[in-house]
Amino acid sequence: MTWTTTDDLDAFLAAAGGFLRARPAEHTVLLTVAASLAAAGSGRYGERPPRYGWWRPEPGAGDGCVGGAFLCTPPYPLVLSPLPDEAAEELARVLAEPGAAHGPLPPVTGVNTGRRTAETFAAAWERLTGAGAEVEQTQRLYRLGALTSPDPAPRGRARAATAADRALVLSWYEAFGGEVGTHGGDVSRAVDDRLSDGGITLWEVDGTPVSLATVSRTEAGMVRVVRVYTPPELRGQGYAGAATAAVSRAARDAGAEEVLLFTDLANPTSNALYQRLGYRPVEDHLQLSFTAPGTTAPVE
Repeated sequence: MTWTTTDDLDAFLAAAGGFLRARPAEHTVLLTVAASLAAAGSGRYGERPPRYGWWRPEPGAGDGCVGGAFLCTPPYPLVLSPLPDEAAEELARVLAEPGAAHGPLPPVTGVNTGRRTAETFAAAWERLTGAGAEVEQTQRLYRLGALTSPDPAPRGRARAATAADRALVLSWYEAFGGEVGTHGGDVSRAVDDRLSDGGITLWEVDGTPVSLATVSRTEAGMVRVVRVYTPPELRGQGYAGAATAAVSRAARDAGAEEVLLFTDLANPTSNALYQRLGYRPVEDHLQLSFTAPGTTAPVE
C-alpha cells in the first residue's frame, strides 16, 4: 500500500476524483473544498499552499484502485476520506516523517473525518509524535429526505445575496466564526467566492436581511448547506429555518440529487430544526486538534 502526495490540484483530481465522486456524501468536504480551490485558486483558504494525497492498497496499482484521499489547507485541519486502519496509520507515518519522495508537507494541527478514521489516525499520530488530541467538535452529517417547510411560516422572503450585500455578509460570516470557534483564514475570500456563484441566500423581512444560508458548489450531484446564521437579536422567529428551507429547495430544483449539511451535536436546537425540515442522520464526524508534546493547548 502506498500514499502519493502533491501540491498539484489537477493531479489530485485526476488520480482521486473518480474515487471521491463515486460516494459524494461520504466525501462531501473533500469534494467541495477541492471545487472551491479550483474556482478561486490555491489561496482560497490561506496563504500557505494546500497539499493533497491519495492512497492505493497496492504500489503501482492503476487509477481505479484508489482507496483513500486527504487534503490540507493550512491553517485548517487535515481532511480525510474514510480510510482502512492501515491506510490511516501509514498516512500518519508519512506526515510525521516526511521524506524526499513526498516533498514539503503541511503542519498537521488536527484532523476532520468520520469518527473511526479520526480516532485511528489520532492514535497513530500520538504514538509517532507524542502529541495529544483534543475534541474540538463532534458533528453529525445529515441528508435531506422529503423537505418540510417551516410551520408556522415566518414573514419574509428569500433572495440571492449580491455584491451590494458584501459588507453585511462579511460581518455575519465573522460573527458566525466567532460563535462556532472556527480556525483562522481570510473570511473575505470565502464571502467573495460564495457571492461569485450565487451561493449565499438572504432571508429578508420588509426589505431588511434577517438571516442567511449558504451552499457549496454542486459536485457529483451533491450540494451541502455550509453556513446558516441569524444575528442573536433576531433569533427565535423562524428565520434560520426559512433560509435553510429556501436554499434546500433551490438546490433540489436545480437538480441536486443529494442535499447535505453538518450540525454540531452539542447544539440541540439546530439538530432539532434540521430534522423538522426533513434532514436525516447519515454519520458522525470528529474534528480533533493536536497538542504539542508536553502541552495542553492546540497548536495553531
